[in-house]
Amino acid sequence: MPQPLAGHLIRTGALRPTREPTPWDAPLPAPTPAASWGGAEHTAGFTRVAGPFSTTAAVALARTWSITRIGRREHAMNRLIRAIEASSSATCRPASPAEASEAVLAVRRTAWHAPVRTACLEESAAATFLLGSQRLSVVWCHGIAADPVRLHAWVQTVDGNLVAEPPSTRAYTPALTIGARHQHRL
Repeated sequence: MPQPLAGHLIRTGALRPTREPTPWDAPLPAPTPAASWGGAEHTAGFTRVAGPFSTTAAVALARTWSITRIGRREHAMNRLIRAIEASSSATCRPASPAEASEAVLAVRRTAWHAPVRTACLEESAAATFLLGSQRLSVVWCHGIAADPVRLHAWVQTVDGNLVAEPPSTRAYTPALTIGARHQHRL
């Protein structure tokens, strides 16, 4: 079988780079973090949060699980996004940092007792639903960090403050935000 022309030219040395390599062509030396889909840096349901079980947080978690598990699996994220948008559109005022933090921590406390997977996606969506049931708004964020690729979902206040998240969350670039300030009438 004949070799492609470009492969032949490279192999024989007839094809050469058009310019000399520059210092910025080399990769920068940096420690490579372990691959993570949110569970390594943000332990979500792996860290027990002290406090009482919350029935309203359990309802919000049940809503999240039912949205993601009923129907075709490949449409689960789309269903969850539409539900978060609907919940955010019915809010009256922004949640204070204390209200938002209490909602996230209530979801985390309740998720500790759940027999199903609960990670950042489920926790952040459930916290958004919990606050939405009280007509309070937050910004739900789904973001990505590169090298290696890491995904994370979190909640922040309408002013952009992280809610019950470590500072390393700022390393994620939000790819999708729902409930941002420009989407609300204040």
